[in-house]
Amino acid sequence: MLSVVIPAYNEEALIASASDRIGSVLQAAGIPCELVFVDDGSVDRTWEEIGKAAQAAPNVRGISFSRNFGKEAAIFAGLEAAAGDCCAVIDCDLQHPPEKLPEMYALWQQGWEVVNGVKADRGRESGAHSFAARCFYKIMSGAVGLDMSRASDFKLMDRRVVDTLLALSERRTFFRALAAWVGFRTAEVEFRVAERTAGRTHWPAAALVRYAVSNIAAYSSAPMQAVTVLGVLTLLLSLVLGVQTLAKWARGGAADGFTTVIILLLLIGSILMISLGIIGYYIAQIFIEVKARPRYLVARVCGREGGGAQ
Repeated sequence: MLSVVIPAYNEEALIASASDRIGSVLQAAGIPCELVFVDDGSVDRTWEEIGKAAQAAPNVRGISFSRNFGKEAAIFAGLEAAAGDCCAVIDCDLQHPPEKLPEMYALWQQGWEVVNGVKADRGRESGAHSFAARCFYKIMSGAVGLDMSRASDFKLMDRRVVDTLLALSERRTFFRALAAWVGFRTAEVEFRVAERTAGRTHWPAAALVRYAVSNIAAYSSAPMQAVTVLGVLTLLLSLVLGVQTLAKWARGGAADGFTTVIILLLLIGSILMISLGIIGYYIAQIFIEVKARPRYLVARVCGREGGGAQ
């Protein structure tokens, strides 16, 4: 059986269409399946719509968080609740085309343990967003050791891969990077990012920046290494200024004192504050991990296990 995990946040307008379209595609392909919707603390009627979908179709299940814990937590909650021999993750807005699921399932039947949906294009996005995305994935590609420039959360994984991911104890997770890190036999299926049919994106620029910073810190030590680079650059600049000052002194000239000192103090002070901020952020991540709080808290369930929406 294929379990399809569908994270949802304020997607009341898309739950019914997502359930019908995904279910229809898999039914037409003759693939036994269950759909696991995960309501990530929505403030609209998303949970009520999930309950209606569960009442209309016996293979639809729902999980609702006690509050918003983020998409990564929603994905892992769905994977933990999934009962299938393989699990797929797909966005509720259907920008990941469900029509690719039978192709991914067929590759799994051939023995591939991870089938990645990779973007043939990134759809409509601004130049600034595209540049920021390239920088982010360049950092993550270096951390993982794989090309993640076209990576997405759209994946189908064997039960063994899912169990391996769930066994990882870290609290701050980045699903697509961890799925690449665990390895296993991997195939790819290209897809084109579709436009949303209803609602609006829940990823404004500020949220994307926070998401990127959190995931980089969770998976990569590149910012910590940047502190060392800044220190080396400051040392080189200091050596150059020192040699220049000594040369002027040897020729009997006086170095420009006040301006040089002020510039150096501002430069070094700025670098120190940036470095302390980066180190402090990593210490905060360690603090979160040490507390070992759960990734998410489930408030309600519906479907095969929970009946109607509760």
